[in-house]
Amino acid sequence: MTGRTPSHPGGETGTQTLERTATARPRLFRVLLLNDDYTPMDFVVMVLARYFRKSEQAAHMIMLAVHHKGQGVAGIYPRDVAETKVAQVTAHARSEGHPLMVVAQPEPGE
Repeated sequence: MTGRTPSHPGGETGTQTLERTATARPRLFRVLLLNDDYTPMDFVVMVLARYFRKSEQAAHMIMLAVHHKGQGVAGIYPRDVAETKVAQVTAHARSEGHPLMVVAQPEPGE
């Protein structure tokens, strides 16, 4: 978009050019909880509520998916948020002595 400004003192005419830049949407990543035979179900529900802000009912349903299907989607986030959540949950699980595995994978189609 080009616009002309009024003449400046001294007879000069200024021209302004405004450019628009397109900002791409950040790539999204799924945060997955993986099943193991040692992490208590109640701990998984607590993690989903605390770190992923899931309701008790939603957390319970995701925990059952982890238990029966081997994995469950805790949430979908931009890469930096997903990696932070993976690190936070992994650190908490280890501090409590649980081997819970949490991974971030690119969202299909992104």
